[in-house]
Amino acid sequence: MAVPSVDTRVSGGCVHVLVDGEMIYEHQALLRERFEELLKHSEACIVVNLAGVGFCDSSGLNVLLDLRRQTEQNDRQLLLACVPASLRRILELTGSDQVLRIYDTVAEAEAACTAQP
Repeated sequence: MAVPSVDTRVSGGCVHVLVDGEMIYEHQALLRERFEELLKHSEACIVVNLAGVGFCDSSGLNVLLDLRRQTEQNDRQLLLACVPASLRRILELTGSDQVLRIYDTVAEAEAACTAQP
């Protein structure tokens, strides 16, 4: 069971987050804590790079959906990038792809963020 790492950097008006590991029930408290820290930044966009996520269960999905809700409540944007095929399928099956903004690359997510007013 790979404990996830969540690395953060600020660049170009965005908070960039790289998640590496498993987004599962056993790690949801850690993920929630790390994601809540993101809201302390003043940048309007949070770009979450999920390329390193090996597995995501319903708890991990709920963490992402909660982060989306929190960003919207704080007038911010959440953009997901580099979503692995297995996670993208889960997002499609649950309809979460209709509420989460998903981009193939980090560059596309950044461009979408800067294009917003």
